[in-house]
Amino acid sequence: MNTATLSQGLRARERMPFTWDYLTIGLVAALLLVGLVMVTSASMSIAARDLGSPFFYLQRQFVYGGLGVLIAWVATRIPTQLWEKYSTPLLFVGLVLLLLVLVPGIGAVVNGARRWLRVGPVNFQVSELARVLVLTWICAYCVRKRAVLEKTWGGLLTPVAPLGLAGILLLVEPDFGATTVLVATGCAILFIGGARLRYVIALVTAAICFLAVMIAVSPYRRARLLSFMHPFDDRYASGFQLTQSLIAIGRGSWFGVGLGSGVQKLFYLPEAHTDFVFAVLAEELGLIGVVGIVLLFVALVWRSFRIARMASAAGLQFQAYLALAFGIWIGVQAIVNIGVNMGLLPTKGLTLPLLSYGRSSLLVTLAWIGVLLRIYHELKCTSRSAVIRGSGSAG
Repeated sequence: MNTATLSQGLRARERMPFTWDYLTIGLVAALLLVGLVMVTSASMSIAARDLGSPFFYLQRQFVYGGLGVLIAWVATRIPTQLWEKYSTPLLFVGLVLLLLVLVPGIGAVVNGARRWLRVGPVNFQVSELARVLVLTWICAYCVRKRAVLEKTWGGLLTPVAPLGLAGILLLVEPDFGATTVLVATGCAILFIGGARLRYVIALVTAAICFLAVMIAVSPYRRARLLSFMHPFDDRYASGFQLTQSLIAIGRGSWFGVGLGSGVQKLFYLPEAHTDFVFAVLAEELGLIGVVGIVLLFVALVWRSFRIARMASAAGLQFQAYLALAFGIWIGVQAIVNIGVNMGLLPTKGLTLPLLSYGRSSLLVTLAWIGVLLRIYHELKCTSRSAVIRGSGSAG
């Protein structure tokens, strides 16, 4: 597509009224509202004790949610062709951010991990944004190099190089959970983009072996894995967090103990309003609440896949891959977080998208949802243009 054609297409789309996907908006709004309620319930005691205001985290979550909605609206104004056009510079921005956070004096250390850059009065977790930028480049690569990707090892190794580099930088922070989500999503997109199954299986096997070595050589990661496998053997030390999470989930039973009536959040369950907000939800709303939240995430993932399929049918391949990447990413991260809370996976330090208290995660997730809404608008514009051209030809 040359510059003149691109410019003409952009002008034509901007003249059309914006088409909103109200189903996606409704699903996101429901998750955000549940998140506000559960963050408030999970954090009131610790906020009152440590910060003097029981609604401290509610206020921050509300402010950052509003800012995220504003960023999402801005993202709906940006044509997705620009994301494709500048995907390579954006990839370098993402990798540079992951490098900068490791530089002493620039990257902020919190709880022993160097994952944050200080932006004014707040810390920003760069891995959230960097993962999106890396995946955006992979989506663009699948469009540009599909023929090579389908046929050769080299076609697969080219995108694997920046994906692997980003994964290594995340492990150095360390951020094992973000690495897992990034690699899983990237491999899935490459497979759907045309990479041969046997190549992808070999790649995934190599990644698993590498992660296993990283666990074996790191006493910290090895201890977390052992505490995950046998949390009650050391329930007052390394297994404490998982033990309290399992107690919370078990207490919830079918209908929960009632909103606000949970006990584990009262200084028993660490990080109750961030990584383990799902356990608080399970305790207070029970299995019924858990099923409701899971269904909301399933519906959002399904909607992303549906938009991807519609975009592909409309000839918007990059947009289709981008929508697909969002669906896979949010689905994998939700599965990992819920699995950690239930003791099915080792503790990863990942938030539950749109529900957990997490400023960087909330902002980036809402921004990507803005991109998803833009994709929906563009495919609808493409469909309307095709209908108009068909009517003109028939006339």
